[in-house]
Amino acid sequence: MNLTEFMIRNKVVALFSTALLTLAGIFSFFNLGQLEDPEFTIKNALVMTPYYGATPTEVEQEITDRIENTIQEMPEVNSLHSRSTSGMSLITVEIKGEYWSDRLPQIWDKLRRKVGDIQGDLPSGAGTSKVIDDFGAVYGLMLGVIGDGYSYSEIHKYVKVLQKELGLVEGVARVGLWGEQSPAIYIDISENKLASLGFSGASVNNLLSNQNKVIDAGHVELDNFRLSVRPSGSFKSPKDIGDLLIHGQSRDNASEFIRVSDIGTISEGYVEPSSEIMRLNGKPAIVLSISPQEGTNVVKMGERVAAKLKEVNARLPIGIEAIPIHWQPEVVDESVNSFLVNFAQAVAIVLVVLTIAMGWKMGIVIGTALTLTILGTFVFMALFGIDLHRMSLGALIIALGMMVDNAIVVAEGYVVKLQKGMEREKAAIEAAKGPSMALLGATIIAVMAFYPIFASVEGAGEYCRALFIVVAISLTVSWFVSLMITPLQCMYMLKPEKQSEHSEGKLLSGFRKALEFSLKKRALTIISMVVFLAVALGTFGNVKQIFFPSSSMTKFMVDYWAPEGTRVQSTSDGIKPIEKYLLQDDRIKTVSTFVGQGSPRFYLPVDPEKPNASYGQLIVNVSELDNLEEVVSDLQSWMDQNVPDAMTRIRKYTVGPALTWEFEARFIGPSDADPAVLRGLAEQGMKILHDSPLAKEVSTDWRQQVIDLVPEYNQVKGRRAGVSRVDIATTTKRFYDGYTVGTYRRDDELLPIIIRENVVERNINNLDNLQVEPVNQTYSVPLGQMTDGIEAQWVNPVIWRYNRHRAITVQATPVGVTVSTLRSSVLEEFNNIELPEGYKLEWFGEFKSTVDSQQSLIPGVIPALAIILFILVALFNEVRPMILIILLIPFVMIGVSFGLQVSGAAFGFVTLLGVMSLSGMMIKNAIVLVDQINIEKADGKSTQEAIVDAAISRIRPVFLAAATTVLGVIPLAPDLFWQGLAIAIMAGLSFGTLLTMILLPVFYSIFYKAKFV
Repeated sequence: MNLTEFMIRNKVVALFSTALLTLAGIFSFFNLGQLEDPEFTIKNALVMTPYYGATPTEVEQEITDRIENTIQEMPEVNSLHSRSTSGMSLITVEIKGEYWSDRLPQIWDKLRRKVGDIQGDLPSGAGTSKVIDDFGAVYGLMLGVIGDGYSYSEIHKYVKVLQKELGLVEGVARVGLWGEQSPAIYIDISENKLASLGFSGASVNNLLSNQNKVIDAGHVELDNFRLSVRPSGSFKSPKDIGDLLIHGQSRDNASEFIRVSDIGTISEGYVEPSSEIMRLNGKPAIVLSISPQEGTNVVKMGERVAAKLKEVNARLPIGIEAIPIHWQPEVVDESVNSFLVNFAQAVAIVLVVLTIAMGWKMGIVIGTALTLTILGTFVFMALFGIDLHRMSLGALIIALGMMVDNAIVVAEGYVVKLQKGMEREKAAIEAAKGPSMALLGATIIAVMAFYPIFASVEGAGEYCRALFIVVAISLTVSWFVSLMITPLQCMYMLKPEKQSEHSEGKLLSGFRKALEFSLKKRALTIISMVVFLAVALGTFGNVKQIFFPSSSMTKFMVDYWAPEGTRVQSTSDGIKPIEKYLLQDDRIKTVSTFVGQGSPRFYLPVDPEKPNASYGQLIVNVSELDNLEEVVSDLQSWMDQNVPDAMTRIRKYTVGPALTWEFEARFIGPSDADPAVLRGLAEQGMKILHDSPLAKEVSTDWRQQVIDLVPEYNQVKGRRAGVSRVDIATTTKRFYDGYTVGTYRRDDELLPIIIRENVVERNINNLDNLQVEPVNQTYSVPLGQMTDGIEAQWVNPVIWRYNRHRAITVQATPVGVTVSTLRSSVLEEFNNIELPEGYKLEWFGEFKSTVDSQQSLIPGVIPALAIILFILVALFNEVRPMILIILLIPFVMIGVSFGLQVSGAAFGFVTLLGVMSLSGMMIKNAIVLVDQINIEKADGKSTQEAIVDAAISRIRPVFLAAATTVLGVIPLAPDLFWQGLAIAIMAGLSFGTLLTMILLPVFYSIFYKAKFV
């Protein structure tokens, strides 16, 4: 007994199962998680190692190279990118694509062990390496806290309250702070005054470093008690530091005591220079960045955070304000609701098409099957943990048309059998049982067309993998529904109708004539199609090429690059005019300024910029999406005229895996490549781009060279004076930056006590006269007496390496064209650059990401193709049907190319997936037609008659299957993300239907030697 027969003979079970599936589907839908985009794994970790005082070259050779040498032993590593700067080594470790999130924790543990093992081999003075493996953590909620009329310390106090309260909200994983300044106690002393009094800096340092230490003074036993001894003298306030007595000898050798306040000014401030500066709408701010727990419904978590925020805000004083910078729950809710509307529109379109074409009763039958399929899909999505997001909902819309195919075939078969006089029950069983295996094979083939997406290990494949899973679930459920529920419903809804006696309608008659003409002129038909295909492929270069399209977010980024070596405060000041201009625009809601490094990762595809004092970033939030293009255009024009001293760059947010620079040409040399040679090659590449009208914002990742001040230490003079290089470095460090000599405790805070020269004398003009005090000595010697002068040297501020080879990357932004067009326009000139032996040019950015993503589909294509070919052979127990169906597939590119060129839609990774899915749809329809030809032949008809009659009988179901799919994806067409895919399916499948009904019969007639006269 098959499934159909079982359900028909057990109607109560069938009805109860239907009701149960309906309720389970509704319940599952309301419990599915909601995200704007699917999650994908950031397979990168950062290894940070401080080596303060070392040059970039010393950092590279003594730190970076040793750590990289150890890390490369890990077989899981795909590539290494390192950035060696003055005093800091930063290595980005990229793991191979096949290692997914479930295996990454073990790999990160292994990485930590490797990095830990090398610590003993690092040079003296190097700090402990830190492995950051949560590089991909997303802070989906960002709040900027400002206080009108409040000091920074007061704002910080209230921010800490908010941080604690919000961290307790259900679903919140962590609450981080950005823009938080580190408090410090500064003692600004006068070196000259100190020397004139006969005191040494060492005595001050030793006093302060020992005064406030936590010390164990032991215990005293008294009777039955043990009492702790706590000597007083620790600092209770900054004033206590000024009251400390320093013991020394005056110039006449008399013992003296003076207070610290007599030689310096004590003040409380923040560590200078600041590593990061934050402003919101031009006002100093601190950002609270909130990360949700994995698997949490972001929308519901956002509601809880908003409620808690409202509760805490009621307790905050007037003037303290928490303003949303990015609120992912709101974005997700809007995005999901928009997609649900599109989904509802697609369902309505499909149902209306079916009702008009097949009548309301048939429309109800097919509509019921579609509804149950959708609800069943929701059940399995809940079981497999698939959330509602861009890809899963898009997959449902794409699969809509295919969902009804099985039900249409079964329902039509039932009607045909009734017309032949068969009893209802038998007709229902035969209508489902007869084509069941062909439908199953066609369903599997349609699913396998999406399999390469699932098999891809690249970020783009992981981002899109829900497309395969949801399509596989929905089409499998549709097959079961069409066999178990549709036949039973047909028995209740559809009555036998008399066969129409009148002749074929005009449309059907016209199709018959066209088909017979094509069969008689087979050579002309095939040659015409081959010519059309050649034209379509030859003109395909006119289609815009992209990787992933822009997002519909109502915000954009502005990158600000001051000349390398610029102070962070100067960078901050340079951004202020841009802020002022933006804040005068009524179309803009908020302007968030991040100086010193990029903003926290609040959007998964965007990598935050690494720390750099010369870098700043603005996150601009516009009020309406329709205003975004105009605001960007106006801002770009204004910055071109008013910001000449910095490189500014506007970036829109993209959907899917994003790239910081889309155009990248990388010159790679040996591990010891001459930086001058690399810079020379980069200069040639930059000149090509500067000369191109299609490129702007041309730069390299090595940035500009900077000036280092080099006191030329004379060993003879130094030895005679008892002064070493360390003494010079210690003195210049204390004189200008300040030297930490102790710790001041305040509640739960530990504030460093920093000694430095007072602001009047702390300038470059005093460098030569700086008093250097040898270690453990009370005298001092001017710096100029131990040096042969102070030289200014141009040096590379950063050294980049790629897979342990020194490399420099030329970066640019296309102007009015796609990255692919820009690269094609300069490719020949770049290839003509003469490369020294051992050097090579490689293309990165969008080009490499596109190539890698497309190549990552190949491993999935092979098993998918093998399964498809096997099913085609197994269904017909012949090789010929498989060959003629496969020959049909390439011609679908005629419709795809025409549709993309006419519509202006771009061809990207998602469009490629749509083209791949077309093959499954085409094969599915072709199977139905070939199966019908075999049925006609089995009834005793000649091959010629079988071909024509089968095409005539199957024109309606094939047309309806195509129409429901084509019309069903219409709601996706306005969405930039889905536009290319929607156009490809609409144009490709429309033309593909013609191919299936005309070209396939022509191929069949040739393969089976049917002659038409």
